[in-house]
Amino acid sequence: QVQLVESGGGSVQAGGPLTLSCSASVNIQSINCMGWFRQAPGKEREVVAAIYTDGGSTVYPDSVKGRFTISQDTAKNTVYLQTNSLKPEDTGIYYCAAARRCPHFDYYGQGTQVTVSS
Repeated sequence: QVQLVESGGGSVQAGGPLTLSCSASVNIQSINCMGWFRQAPGKEREVVAAIYTDGGSTVYPDSVKGRFTISQDTAKNTVYLQTNSLKPEDTGIYYCAAARRCPHFDYYGQGTQVTVSS
């Protein structure tokens, strides 16, 4: 069982940055990939970033490419999501996730709210 705990959410004005953190209860190098998802009100949950823990390759959808950066600190078993140039449509609950085999994510954290005001 993998436990994931997110932190760093909050309210920010459009154009601002915000960094989210995700602490894992296991060695993240034992996990194939880690990811960040978000769920906006009334919408389905969507992936916004993923990182392969072995090698650090990253994947982003076009909607956040160039604005979001996922990174990992294997010594701390922590994954980060650096967000920049935030838009109101980035508002939602952000979830950290772990996949034993990408792209099938098996574990999710409880989520952290991000609210972007215009």
